[in-house]
Amino acid sequence: MNNKTMHQPHTMAGLFTLSLRLVIGWTYFSAFWRRLILENKLIPDEAGYIGEKFNHFLPNALGIKPIIEYLVTHPDALQTSMMTFTIVEAIVGLCLILGLFTRLMSIGVFVLAMGILLGSGWIGTTCLDEWQIGVLGIAGGFTLFLTGSSYYSLDQYLLDKNLSFTKRKWFSYFGSGVLPIANTKRFVLIGSLLIFGLTLFTNQYFHGGVWGKLHNKSVKPKIEISNISFNHSYLSFQIFRTEGVDVYGSFLIGIQLWDKDGNVLKELNPSELSTFPKENILNHYVAKVKPGKHSLIIPLGSKADLKVSINDIPSDKIHSLKLIDISGIEWTAKLE
Repeated sequence: MNNKTMHQPHTMAGLFTLSLRLVIGWTYFSAFWRRLILENKLIPDEAGYIGEKFNHFLPNALGIKPIIEYLVTHPDALQTSMMTFTIVEAIVGLCLILGLFTRLMSIGVFVLAMGILLGSGWIGTTCLDEWQIGVLGIAGGFTLFLTGSSYYSLDQYLLDKNLSFTKRKWFSYFGSGVLPIANTKRFVLIGSLLIFGLTLFTNQYFHGGVWGKLHNKSVKPKIEISNISFNHSYLSFQIFRTEGVDVYGSFLIGIQLWDKDGNVLKELNPSELSTFPKENILNHYVAKVKPGKHSLIIPLGSKADLKVSINDIPSDKIHSLKLIDISGIEWTAKLE
């Protein structure tokens, strides 16, 4: 490489983004590394299955909720998707680290980061974790598309070898070198403003971070109660956990049935909930409601139909249902 080529703007830009390329590359490759090499997190029904993490995204995802719901209700399709997703992350991450087809991989980063942003941008107990990862990934992917790679990359090695395919226009779009865009300044400005607009919009949508009152849906659990019905033997209802920490379940320590005068007709205590009959739980998604050691565990994103026996109380007097979390939070629903 002659001295003139060394100081071309695109060459220097590719050099200046080296640390960004390496870090983003490892961010995505490490997802593959920890899911398959350090541990196998692609096995359904085993602790740490990545499909359950994906299920956590469901309650407040933006725009892609129907896709997530389809996958978590079809376990085989979910596992295939998680394996595919992991392989794509591995390819994108490794190729970025090596600087091979940098611009094509940066498009992969952009798409993967967009998926993270739309699916889990609302999750994060302290620093809006997933939202930050998503928007920074999108901005980083766009930047790497603009700069490509130069020194310390396989793209540059191929260019230095003067191979015939590196002189074709498609390599400039998918690899590195001079980006063949007529009006670079306008392209950068429009792309940057669109990404900045997406950042502000999602910050406001997920967290109220631009105006109004800040909110964080990851701080405390929230359970929605619906579809309450009963006969002489059972009271049935559906629960859907829509908020709270994704790595920590809601621990239900009480289910109470009340009459209209505020008297408790029936109560299930922690001991009874820890042995809640599994046949009385109908789970809809991969994240499952299940009895734990001291309570009924309700993971984020789980939805289930529960049946409580009411043989021992007058069913016509049941007026409301109350659920009690170990944190002291209570959720109440009236029978219509």
